[in-house]
Amino acid sequence: MNALGDAHLRTWTLRFMALLAAGTSDQLAWLGERELETKDVVEEVELLCRVSEGLAERGVFEPADLRGLRAVGRRLGEVDARSRSGPWGNALATDPVWDDIRSLARQVLLTTLGDWRQPLPPPARPLTDDH
Repeated sequence: MNALGDAHLRTWTLRFMALLAAGTSDQLAWLGERELETKDVVEEVELLCRVSEGLAERGVFEPADLRGLRAVGRRLGEVDARSRSGPWGNALATDPVWDDIRSLARQVLLTTLGDWRQPLPPPARPLTDDH
């Protein structure tokens, strides 16, 4: 991958970590009226954690950053199928696994950026009939 693509993937990974690190009320506000499925969030973060391996090989992430991202990926891998079903907003409010993931994501941001409080990514626009 080229440097621009690597930088984009690093930015997207850290923005998603910021979303995972945010408090529940901030996450729910970010979701707004959107129905984002828990399984989609888990799959996206697992993918970003896997991609981070290659980014670390190219020097985009430091070894300490990668350790934290691996921990997030491992914890997400432990989320069972039942906990992956349904809207993410419901899971945030009821499933304690998201508290663990929040803590791990905060540690990633502390290690990588020096502060876990980061701007959240722009909210995904809801699908419309004309996409």
